[in-house]
Amino acid sequence: MTITFDPGPEAPEGPFAAETAVDLVTIADELFHSVAADLTRLRRKIQAGEVDEVREAAKLVRDLRTATQLVLEERNRVDKLRKDVAGNVGAGTLDLDAARDEIGRRLACLRRAG
Repeated sequence: MTITFDPGPEAPEGPFAAETAVDLVTIADELFHSVAADLTRLRRKIQAGEVDEVREAAKLVRDLRTATQLVLEERNRVDKLRKDVAGNVGAGTLDLDAARDEIGRRLACLRRAG
């Protein structure tokens, strides 16, 4: 069985459009890596004894937390968008009783056909 998805005549628009969401995830991911690199650089300076930038460390930690939250939110939005676009494909449960009945029905048809 093949399931074909037809997105319709127009691509989705608005804040949940697939391309926009993927772009936002990329931007948030780059922001996260940038802040993490700055925090790593600052940590090395503090370990080397340069304590003049301790206040900046607190700011970078807050920025990293914000960037992490942004990345997670955007990835959740993309996952939700993908699930909405795919619909209820593969609901995650197998109806083994229905499958057994269908197999029995098909075997009975084959026996009758002979």
